[in-house]
Amino acid sequence: MKIGVLKEVVVDEHRVALTPDAVKPLVKAGNELLIEAGAGVAAFISDTDYQQAGAKIVTAAAALAADVVVKFHKPTAGEIDQLREGAVLVAFLYAAANPDLVEKLASRKITALSMDAIPRISRAQSLDALSSQANVAGYKAVLLAAAALPKFLPMMTTAAGTIRPAKVLILGAGVAGLQAIATARRLGAVVWAYDVRAAVKEQIESLGAKFLELEIGTKDAEGAGGYAKELSPEAKQKQQEQLGQKTKDFDVVITTALIPGRPAPRLVTKETVAGMRPGSVIVDLAAETGGNCELTEPGQTVVKHGVTIIGPVNLPATLAVHASQLYAKNVTELLKLLITKDGKLNLDFNDEIIKGACITHAGQKLKA
Repeated sequence: MKIGVLKEVVVDEHRVALTPDAVKPLVKAGNELLIEAGAGVAAFISDTDYQQAGAKIVTAAAALAADVVVKFHKPTAGEIDQLREGAVLVAFLYAAANPDLVEKLASRKITALSMDAIPRISRAQSLDALSSQANVAGYKAVLLAAAALPKFLPMMTTAAGTIRPAKVLILGAGVAGLQAIATARRLGAVVWAYDVRAAVKEQIESLGAKFLELEIGTKDAEGAGGYAKELSPEAKQKQQEQLGQKTKDFDVVITTALIPGRPAPRLVTKETVAGMRPGSVIVDLAAETGGNCELTEPGQTVVKHGVTIIGPVNLPATLAVHASQLYAKNVTELLKLLITKDGKLNLDFNDEIIKGACITHAGQKLKA
């Protein structure tokens, strides 16, 4: 089986879909790995590194002509046109937000599997690329906050006196939020966290943080797959009002709340920002989907009412080395399901993982 790996063309994307460590076992299993020249350079992986792992360095066109093509981001229209009819594509496709992409993939009879559509079941944990990249984002968010905050995060006792630790609030305790909690705790901050899902309270407290209690009239807002579900208008209003009162006590607020297929929930209003202490920092990890903070500007760092608001986009790409390694592991586990030991394609739609991840196949749209 020929497996092609492309160099990402999205601006400021430094990750690569397969690393040399992931290439070795695939080559050993009898697959031919075709890596576009320079695909890993931004992640500090040379073409020589890939060659030593057993891969071949080729042009983009040659990689696109493979039986299976793996990427991070959705392909461009030009890349789709170069895919072999009937080929398999693996990438983050976000089908619901990209109907034209789905149409084009179907018209080319591409079997497209989207890494963001991997079902959240126990057997699929090693394929969960959303979680692996969210881990990276949660870690880096705390570092951004620490760099922007005009204070220490940990308590410090010096000859000149004792410095109290910074107080950090994490909104949303999914994978990114839990990693942010753990990182802030390691750096010595005092951490609180809030989530509408009652089940995560124990996880928050197990990391040494305190669970922020709000009275919003909803005991639990956990939806399908363990994700948070959208609150009622009344609950949203209560949530915003109470968070407005609570956030003024914190030096750092990191927001991570997302609802699959929906704009990010608005948690921090402009009035809330105005009530925070000057010098405080907000890092909004939901910037790309509308922002949890009303004043967030995607891809920008702005100061409003003396509060620094950071709206990072594609944050995992800033830690390309380990983000690539994690994603490569996710992709490799999926490839194990797709390719048999004798190098044949095995599209078993009775398999819950393949069925859940497949967006188009044989000219048909399986999801929209």
